[in-house]
Amino acid sequence: MQSRRKLRFRLIVSFALFGFGLSALFAVAALYVRAKVENQLINASMQSDVDQAVDNAIEHPDRPFVSELVEGWVKSDRTLYKMPLAWQNLGSGVHDIYETDGAGKQRHYKLAVQRKNGIIGFTRYDISREDLGKQQLVVSLVAAVLLFSLLSLAIGLWLSRKVLKPVSDLANRLRGFRKVGKAEPLAHHFADDEVGELAHALDEYSERLTAMVERDREFNSDVSHELRTPLAVIASTTELLQGSPDLTEKLSERLKRIERASRQATELIEALLLLSRAERRGPTRGETTDVGKLAADVIESQRPQMRGKPLTIDLAVSESVSINAPASVLSVALTNLIGNAIKYTLEGSVRVEVGHGRIEVIDTGPGIKPEDAERLFQRGVRGEGAGGSGAGLGLAIVRRLCELYGWDVSMRPRSDANGAIASIVFS
Repeated sequence: MQSRRKLRFRLIVSFALFGFGLSALFAVAALYVRAKVENQLINASMQSDVDQAVDNAIEHPDRPFVSELVEGWVKSDRTLYKMPLAWQNLGSGVHDIYETDGAGKQRHYKLAVQRKNGIIGFTRYDISREDLGKQQLVVSLVAAVLLFSLLSLAIGLWLSRKVLKPVSDLANRLRGFRKVGKAEPLAHHFADDEVGELAHALDEYSERLTAMVERDREFNSDVSHELRTPLAVIASTTELLQGSPDLTEKLSERLKRIERASRQATELIEALLLLSRAERRGPTRGETTDVGKLAADVIESQRPQMRGKPLTIDLAVSESVSINAPASVLSVALTNLIGNAIKYTLEGSVRVEVGHGRIEVIDTGPGIKPEDAERLFQRGVRGEGAGGSGAGLGLAIVRRLCELYGWDVSMRPRSDANGAIASIVFS
């Protein structure tokens, strides 16, 4: 999963961690090198000192032990008992001795031992002061690590502000365009660098999008204007023909179907034009639509789609529902939902229920899978089953119209029988 932290925050943290890690590594290396070199030097000095003392004692037994670095003793096998008991069995070499004095304070010293020709030499070097110096060094290095970490953090803050300033400016300008709803050229505000290239690419992308949207708007406007004229001619001609005195019942029914189809085409054009304007909220123009009455009209217009199938369509209005929206918008939505129910149901019933601020279309068709309910509203997705043909645009248009007016449209399988339930909940 990608991090959602801001770029500046990540840059600051990276600088701080880099400074801390580098200074901590330097501190650990310094402590290790100091301890290693110090131990080697002390051991080598003490061993050399005790070797020289034993050689002098062998060559000049009457000469006392002299050392400028350490305390020293030279004993024979007969006088070894005078030395501390813990020293008497130590072999040649340098040993680390830890002991506690009478005051309870621990003392640390190195003891070099050399046994040669019955002579035993001891040199002792108190390194308690060295331990104190080591502690002081550790404290100093910890302070240095903290100081360098804070310095890295400060550098990160300054550099992040400096480095990301063009990016922040670009983001602020884009947010400003969103507020005013109009894009302006960006490239000339930035230097010829990576951010400038990004601004130039955004300008080109904005120009292409603006031209595309403008072409779509012009196309929708032209098509709607050109289609309204023949539809108006069809509607007026149908109205004149219906007034003919010698009109037969069969011909009258066909003229009514032509009139309904013409009205549906006009409503669909209005709905598509509404969607093409990309408004955040659909206009109402003070219109109030009776959902039950409109549902009855849509049902009548869709009855010819049954094509003799053993299918019944019923309308049940338990409570009057009115909405502040054009009738054409709801008509397009219900035509798609009821038309789909009729198309996918081979036999049984399609029931439309109105009440409690909603309308539901319940069918006895093959139904849908719960996991496919939301996917059916995507553009280009078609339903499977009997008569499942089409471009897969109807439900996508319904979803966009409902979103425009704040309605909630959904589909779900029936729990009591085969079939599906399509519902629109009005806010």
